[in-house]
Amino acid sequence: MTEPAAPLVLRGRVVTPDRVIEDGAVVVEGARIVWVGDIASATAPPALSEVVGATDPPTGGTTLLPGLVDLHNHGGGGASFPDSADVGTARGAVREHLRHGTTSMLASLVTADPATLVERAALLADVADTGDLVGIHLEGPFLSHARCGAQNPADMRPGDPELVRRIADAARGHLVSMTVAPEVEDVVGPGGVIEALARAGAVPSIGHTDASFDQVERAVAASRDALAADTARSRRPTATHLFNGMRPLHHRDPGPIAACLAAAGRGELVVELIADGTHLAPGIVRTVFDLVGPGSIALVTDAMAAAGMPDGTYDLGPMRVRVAEGVARLADGDAIAGGTAHLVDVVRSAVAAGVPLADAVRAASVTPAEVLGRTDVGALERGRRADVVVVDADLVPQAVLRAGQWVER
Repeated sequence: MTEPAAPLVLRGRVVTPDRVIEDGAVVVEGARIVWVGDIASATAPPALSEVVGATDPPTGGTTLLPGLVDLHNHGGGGASFPDSADVGTARGAVREHLRHGTTSMLASLVTADPATLVERAALLADVADTGDLVGIHLEGPFLSHARCGAQNPADMRPGDPELVRRIADAARGHLVSMTVAPEVEDVVGPGGVIEALARAGAVPSIGHTDASFDQVERAVAASRDALAADTARSRRPTATHLFNGMRPLHHRDPGPIAACLAAAGRGELVVELIADGTHLAPGIVRTVFDLVGPGSIALVTDAMAAAGMPDGTYDLGPMRVRVAEGVARLADGDAIAGGTAHLVDVVRSAVAAGVPLADAVRAASVTPAEVLGRTDVGALERGRRADVVVVDADLVPQAVLRAGQWVER
């Protein structure tokens, strides 16, 4: 008979969903976490005490984070999900972010013609079938021409519930979310896109919008009504990269930003923030955390192919992007065209902006996991999948554990 493998004990500063344990441990057996806590409390059962007590106190600021969860990611490592023609290319992008601590991620597409969206959804569903991805996010095509950002306005179209159904069928249960602009025809209302998304098991996300405050409030209410079924993966819609790709906030014309913040403050919506130091000023990041709290915030990368790569020229769907000094902009224009950071970099930037570490980590792990409807990932808690990111005092990854297996770096 084969002897069972000894538990894996990781010791350091442990970041849980609600606090930081200065000298704690995470104990892993197989693919699951079996114990998390303060070293001082590891007294029972005796076997556990012996295992934890055999470890040395952490040195050099070693910190244990949960595996991070990214809801908005277009690629990395030179590979782009919207441009992937085969499973191997898409997996290359996944590996780039996995090596840096993102153990659960959505693959995000950009606005394109219907045939391309259906084809890419089917290909990414093959990747999701293997567990490398947790699902698919579509950014478009039902978006505002006035707030197209780095998306191709020529491919934007009125709401089309039948196209939603075609994409969902191609995604084979892996369609998790879609960014929509509430003011676009047939997005909100009976039989519209929001209802079609909810029926497909996907979460509506408000973004790339020039909508009024009232239009967004109606879209949030419609989304919550559509997501009220017990089978919905989340009861809360989201807002795609709040502030970016939206009509600016004005005190006499509050628009979508104020409506999304109000809904998030009431616990009715989760706002994405690209807190990478480029898309948002530090004061904005800190203010949103102060206003709505980490339970209504999902830190995201909006990463594209250049994440982890040198400056140069890259593709983002039909758009050409140039990256200079780590900032991606349209080659033909000046609009920011996605991010080049990994999610752990976004966490580090949020902390540098003044967000408490536990809050920043929660917004990059357990809150986005809730949007996915996943209770098995996103936190260092007993019973969850053994996804752990070992970082140093500067929050730079040193090792990554996914489902109890070390990730090759």
